[in-house]
Amino acid sequence: MTDSLLEATRARARALVSVTRFGQFAGVGVVGATVDNGVLLVLVELAEMGFITAKGVAWVIAIAVIFGINEAWTFSTFGGTSLRALLERLSRSYTVRFSGFLVTLAVYTALIEFLAVWYLLANVIGIGVGFIVNYTFESLFTWKVHRE
Repeated sequence: MTDSLLEATRARARALVSVTRFGQFAGVGVVGATVDNGVLLVLVELAEMGFITAKGVAWVIAIAVIFGINEAWTFSTFGGTSLRALLERLSRSYTVRFSGFLVTLAVYTALIEFLAVWYLLANVIGIGVGFIVNYTFESLFTWKVHRE
């Protein structure tokens, strides 16, 4: 590994180790998980939507809420303030979080289908597993904290 690649890797790793930012991200994640589970509950129980479809809809809504809070609080000092910059971050956020969603969805589906876990508990577990993927990639690619 070249010195510049090694230093770039170290800079990114150092940027991820922010107790304050990690705590804020986790707090926002709790809000997002609450929104996700609330929407999921309404769609499954009241709208009688299937578990997988309801999870997809709940995810889209929860990510919008999470992005808004992270933009205003957790990562408020990162990135440009123009509408274009905001829309680029939003687009990157949905793209990045799709990886975390796939992890969450795989865990969620497996727990429901193979272990008969209650769908809301399966969702919380799946969200927990996808959390680290989301924190890492949101920090580095959406808000680019290593450029601080």
